[in-house]
Amino acid sequence: MKCESCGVEAVSGAKFCQECGRRFVNLGGPLNVSAERSGLSTSEEDALGPKEKFQSLAENAQLDDSIPEEQLWTGGYSAKAMLGIWLSNIAVSVIAVILGAMMEIGVLLVLEMIAVFWFIAMMVLLYRKLHVHYQLTSQRFIHKSGILKRVTDRIEVIDIDDVTYAQGLLQRLLGVGTIKITSSDRSHPELWLHGIDGVQRVAGIIDDIRRQERRRRGLHIEAI
Repeated sequence: MKCESCGVEAVSGAKFCQECGRRFVNLGGPLNVSAERSGLSTSEEDALGPKEKFQSLAENAQLDDSIPEEQLWTGGYSAKAMLGIWLSNIAVSVIAVILGAMMEIGVLLVLEMIAVFWFIAMMVLLYRKLHVHYQLTSQRFIHKSGILKRVTDRIEVIDIDDVTYAQGLLQRLLGVGTIKITSSDRSHPELWLHGIDGVQRVAGIIDDIRRQERRRRGLHIEAI
């Protein structure tokens, strides 16, 4: 069975179209989602102009605010994302030991040099882990930044327009990467989430919940 709205082949037994969110009635025909959410009959809804349709949808969307907000994911910067730095430090440590032995440099000096490299790497990791924290709920994406001064910003998931992620070669092996969130939020039209563990799964969760929230509130192009 195909959806009359977008033409996508519907999943067997589905009540809603997986692409546009239109609901199917028992006989297999699609039901106008905007009319159902606005409480109007299809003929009454068709008689309304775009402005009246939007206002009706907005009023009903306010009634949905009573739905409990659920936490879906929390996270931050993962140490796995610094694998390149760890490998570089190991290489530097080995080279320092070899050069120290060839040039007859004191063991203590070599160990001090190695300790400095590892101390810097650990401080970078500590800063990145403490500097950012992310939380995704069924309604909002919350991101906190700063150590001494903590700044908390929120993006409504319905305002998220697109979710993409990128991974390097080593990152693909470890399952970490960077997520880019594009939204209509004025303060953060583009938000980059670096060093996210399970990046593919997390990006999928964010994308799924923003699509579900848009369908739940009936904010589809056809409905408006």
